[in-house]
Amino acid sequence: MRVEVLGAGIIGLTVADELQRRGYDVGVVDPEPARGASYAAAGMLSPAAEVWHGEEDVLRLGAASLALWPDLAARLGVGLQRRGTLLVGYDAGDLQQVHRQVELLGRHGCDAVVLDRGGVREHEPSLARIAGGALLPDEASVDPREVCAALLARVRLQPVPTGADVTVVATGARLPEPWTHLVSGVRGEILRLRSDDPPARTVRGWVAGVPVYLVPRGDGRLVLGATTEQHDGPPVVTAGGALRLLAAARQLWPALDRAELLEATARDRPASADGLPLIGPSGVDGVVLAAGHHRHGVLLAPLTARLVADHLEAGPATAAPDPAVDPRRFASLPSFRSVPSVPPRGALR
Repeated sequence: MRVEVLGAGIIGLTVADELQRRGYDVGVVDPEPARGASYAAAGMLSPAAEVWHGEEDVLRLGAASLALWPDLAARLGVGLQRRGTLLVGYDAGDLQQVHRQVELLGRHGCDAVVLDRGGVREHEPSLARIAGGALLPDEASVDPREVCAALLARVRLQPVPTGADVTVVATGARLPEPWTHLVSGVRGEILRLRSDDPPARTVRGWVAGVPVYLVPRGDGRLVLGATTEQHDGPPVVTAGGALRLLAAARQLWPALDRAELLEATARDRPASADGLPLIGPSGVDGVVLAAGHHRHGVLLAPLTARLVADHLEAGPATAAPDPAVDPRRFASLPSFRSVPSVPPRGALR
């Protein structure tokens, strides 16, 4: 079977690689490969740190995908930082947010080690004098740019769609018609710095209610993020967004005063109406969706690839591989039997 994947972000590339491994003839179409949301992403593999009330499916899917990452990273030859995530609260009010997260995780059987101020400083001595926190020992992180580069070396890019037995639409926050309305862009601004005293693991915290994270890359570089904003225009870095990130992070990590600012990036996260991705039948014969991953694209990439490949192997008449991400849960999914036109250049992000 010949498959064309529209979109060369981490989702499209991982899907293409998995299909190739299973013997499919795969081509990937994207005029700007790996330059969309994957280019900006911090690469946190954090199902427990990300989950909130009513998002149990996110936790379940994220944990299943996290278990697939060690094999994927080893096969691609990319680094996998596995020192866990440190949740911290700057003041007493922020610490309540940490404790609410830990309580929620406890109800779902997830490991979380509550730490007082001294315990937090033992794990990360350069943190400011914060109220307390918790360690999520099972979480990890990767560098999405490194992952995408390794995947691009393994798949075949082609300039335009040429016709295939199956098309996989993985175009991020800009889906082609007739699925455009199913995903919207949520802007995220993110900074990259180089520090002489970076954290040893991912640090996620709240500072006067403002969420912020620091993700080390292992060579002094670190990623600081991220803002979240619904908007209608193109994603751009704003002075206000950058200032909010730096102000909050500096409260947690005073060494940022000496850090070199390397890059500021903004991209749209692809969000569906219910916050869950769209993986499976599109409503159009011969077209499968792999889109709408919002904050979880890097985390869910290997599971998405497996679900898409399992669905194709089972046959188009079968049910979606996981009901929680079945695109047909939206009543507005197209039901006609036609092949979509080639998406415009701006859609392949």
